[in-house]
Amino acid sequence: MSPGYVVRVAGDEADREACFTVRKEVFVAEQGVPEDLEYDAYDAGAVHVLAVRADGVPLGTGRLLFGDAAAGKTGGDPLVGSLGRLAVTREARGLGVGGALVRAIEDAARVRGLSAVDLHAQTHALGFYERLGYVVYGPEFPDAGIPHRAMRRSLQAG
Repeated sequence: MSPGYVVRVAGDEADREACFTVRKEVFVAEQGVPEDLEYDAYDAGAVHVLAVRADGVPLGTGRLLFGDAAAGKTGGDPLVGSLGRLAVTREARGLGVGGALVRAIEDAARVRGLSAVDLHAQTHALGFYERLGYVVYGPEFPDAGIPHRAMRRSLQAG
């Protein structure tokens, strides 16, 4: 277990609110993503994961979409989940929180019988995801005015 924090599936409304607080800090305040784009109808059915410090301070979050919710992001394959909204607070960057969140999302995908996870990475973060086993496919595209690339990792590969 990583020292100083734990990663868990957001189990109640307080956890979900902590996830949304981190997203607002990182995406809306830091990156200038409009708040109406940051939160969407997919949040209600998504699996949210949360990293929290020992004292309960939220450090990071991410979400997994699956089934019909993921279809538009994964090419329609029902066995592929969609990892998204991965955010780590400025003070927690470099501590391994992002990687731990990705692995927790992959675990949640395995529990749901998924065989792969797709994501849309901001281009500056491609190396981070590549180190975690994700492979780029398709052209660059804008999302909320930020350049992104699609990536996929097979969960069968480990």
